[in-house]
Amino acid sequence: MSQAPETRGGPVVTPIRVVIALCLVAPFVAMLWVGSYAKTDPVVIGIPFFYWYQMLWVLLSTALTMVAYKLWQRDQRARSAAKGGASK
Repeated sequence: MSQAPETRGGPVVTPIRVVIALCLVAPFVAMLWVGSYAKTDPVVIGIPFFYWYQMLWVLLSTALTMVAYKLWQRDQRARSAAKGGASK
């Protein structure tokens, strides 16, 4: 006798979710690894590397969060469609 596999409602690890996690974790890693940017050179328009690197990550974090959100929406729509639910 064959039995249908049990389906759980728990979290599922998919490649898209791994990309989402990387997008959200990258800014934390970049900012917590202070040794990588604790220097003054190169200087850009008179601003030491230490400061402009951090300001660059403000913009990059915004972009990565937007990408993660859009991927999450796509993933949720795909899961909803796979279950036969109506997508918005």
